[in-house]
Amino acid sequence: MNQPKIYLLLLLSVLVTSCIPKKDLIYLQDKKGVANEVVTPSNQNPYRLQSNDILSITIKAIDSKLVGIFNNTDGQIGGVVNEQSNYFTGYSVDDHGNIRLPILGEINVLGFTVEEVRIKIEKILLEKYFKEEAGIYVLVKLAGFRYTINGEVGNTGTKTLYQDKVNIMEAIANSGDITVTGDRKDVKVIRRFPHGNETFSIDLTDANAVNSPCFYLQPNDYILVNPLKQKTWGTGKTGIESLSTIITLLSLATTTYLLLRN
Repeated sequence: MNQPKIYLLLLLSVLVTSCIPKKDLIYLQDKKGVANEVVTPSNQNPYRLQSNDILSITIKAIDSKLVGIFNNTDGQIGGVVNEQSNYFTGYSVDDHGNIRLPILGEINVLGFTVEEVRIKIEKILLEKYFKEEAGIYVLVKLAGFRYTINGEVGNTGTKTLYQDKVNIMEAIANSGDITVTGDRKDVKVIRRFPHGNETFSIDLTDANAVNSPCFYLQPNDYILVNPLKQKTWGTGKTGIESLSTIITLLSLATTTYLLLRN
């Protein structure tokens, strides 16, 4: 086999193996038919509070003066709502699973849902401080949905979204999307449980990803997007980039060969 044919064969083989196929870049493709049952926030297990979570708790009544002393800032989180203000005005769950409220003191919330915490606080208020006629209203929410994302995305770091439910597609979009060299077929989600951490894998190119237990995130999830092997090779993300790399290498090889012959 002469040199031109060898070069052509080498060129074609590298182009085929180095380019990133379109099917590896498209989200939620209908590969084998989507299952009928779809995981939604309503049929997932509710999130249970862990240490370092921050709660926003507001207590109201028909006469707001009656409950003013129970609230950090007269029942309102004033100013611009952001992670910094939540840190100072929210109620942080300590290492023992407790939060400390004005007048009520320490209340253990570890392993409780926010709804269970609401019921617990309301019960204490009605048993010790108020009658039903006072119209006590307690609102308990997580002070932002926090997650961390790293790897092949536009903007890594710890993010906070001010909504109750977040799916992985929203989290990735909020982080600048996965780069062309990111592996959409094997996105890792590391989730913290009382017994330790568990790692999930989700293929975001498959429409059945919506049925994954990690499609809907939980607060404090860690998302990791690893690079494709094409990035390690450094041959280019597209056919044009790969071709340019190959031409440069062939030119270098030819020049070296000619110099060695002379």
